[in-house]
Amino acid sequence: MPTPVVTLSLQFARFPTVSVHRQALARHTVARCIKHALQADVQSLEITVRIVDEAEGRALNTSYRHKDYATNVLTFDYSAAPHVSCDIVLCAPVVEKEARDNRKTLADHYAHLLVHGVLHAQGFDHETSPADAEVMEALEVQILTQLGMANPYATNP
Repeated sequence: MPTPVVTLSLQFARFPTVSVHRQALARHTVARCIKHALQADVQSLEITVRIVDEAEGRALNTSYRHKDYATNVLTFDYSAAPHVSCDIVLCAPVVEKEARDNRKTLADHYAHLLVHGVLHAQGFDHETSPADAEVMEALEVQILTQLGMANPYATNP
């Protein structure tokens, strides 16, 4: 099976701590996480990953999900396999707080959310049923293990 062609645009909004987030999200690391999350039926992926501040994250979540708060990750999927096209928006302050609260590195938490977002773009959804959530979470754990990362759903000691 041929390796999927991945076209990646990595964007960072301007905000005070952007350098910390740039350091946690090296382009090659983002590409690696994305490629590991692709399922067998994907031939190509065109993806924009945008790291935003709280104001932009909140505005997008309010506009598209009608929820008036900034969330960690938003996925906008435009086309399905075999040629997936999507945007993933990660809200830096939310991701940073969650990583700190869960005693995870910022890079590992971003990796988890990238995998999560790419799975959403391929049709996986944890909000449709408990069974769908189990499938998606198990897949996330499997992918993150392949990337050398711990289970993000494991309880911290």
